[in-house]
Amino acid sequence: MRIAYAITRTDAVGGASIHVRDLAQAMIARGHEVRVFLGGEGPVTEQLSAAGIPFRSLRWLRRAVHPVRDARAFGELVHALGEFQPDLVSTHTAKAGWIGRAACARLGLPALYTPHGWTIGGRISSAHGPIFRLAENAAARWASGIVCVCQYERELALRAGIAGPEKLHVVYNGVRDIPVALRADPAARPVRIVSIARLEPPKDHRTLLEALAALRSLDWELELIGGGPLEEEARGLAAALGIAGRVHLSGYQPDPAVALARAQVFVLSSRSEGFPRSVLEAMRAGLPVVASDVGGVREAVSEGINGLLVPPGEPKALAGALEKLIAEAPERQRLGAAARRIYEGRFRFERMLQETMEVYDTVVDSSRWERKT
Repeated sequence: MRIAYAITRTDAVGGASIHVRDLAQAMIARGHEVRVFLGGEGPVTEQLSAAGIPFRSLRWLRRAVHPVRDARAFGELVHALGEFQPDLVSTHTAKAGWIGRAACARLGLPALYTPHGWTIGGRISSAHGPIFRLAENAAARWASGIVCVCQYERELALRAGIAGPEKLHVVYNGVRDIPVALRADPAARPVRIVSIARLEPPKDHRTLLEALAALRSLDWELELIGGGPLEEEARGLAAALGIAGRVHLSGYQPDPAVALARAQVFVLSSRSEGFPRSVLEAMRAGLPVVASDVGGVREAVSEGINGLLVPPGEPKALAGALEKLIAEAPERQRLGAAARRIYEGRFRFERMLQETMEVYDTVVDSSRWERKT
């Protein structure tokens, strides 16, 4: 099978770009011909090159909405896909998803769309929400299927009337396993708390730092993994709260497995999520998870089973959850062991790959049948 992937950003590595990289690499290993189409060049294309994944950079494909530039991106992608002649186009994230599906409609190619968090609901302002909803409704007609990374995303699409249930597939994200040596020891002290999140909205580092400032009397340290435009703001806030000496900003790390292995608690403070990869990586390491109860997070984290859920944007609630785990080593160990078991049962990369391949086969077979009839 010849598979094209389309994704927007190259300037920042995130869950969506890692998802595409890992799927593309696995499809190549299975003997499929793959090419990734994406906007410009940057850290994402560097990762694709390192993984041996063929890609083509598009000059006009950008994240921000710009009618003239977007029209050029459409023409550019139509030409690129026309040359590659894929059996299937798998589009990812909002802009590449919209332009990619439109290009496929022009060329008569089957297209899948994975939003990685819909541009509707809590992820978008009330002023722009109706516009993005109309855009998603229009583009859904051009898709052979929509792959939602969690049940929450599917239900959100159904409520918004974006597509019918027959078009919406749920394939949970999955991550590759790690060696036993990289599993964490949640019971160890002092307690090291790790968060993996890009320093920009909708991630909410302010709430996390304010929560930990209320726990100065306890023995903890925090490592923030991830770059972004709000890095200096976070550094300044930690200093203003009097906890700068205990907060370590490590920047972006291509593979956070080593950092997770030396941690005792994982935390994700966010205003909005789809189904965050970082939570699965923490569970894989055997860490208890404290996370904002947003998006599909509760489909991975069960309250009191493998972690603790807190309302978004509430430092007091987050402080209470963290205080409980900082103080109780047996509880950290119990939750962390359950997290590892749940990862093994539900969130391995191999399971995601197999379910994704089943969707691909269904879409391609249906497309071939339609062309014959």
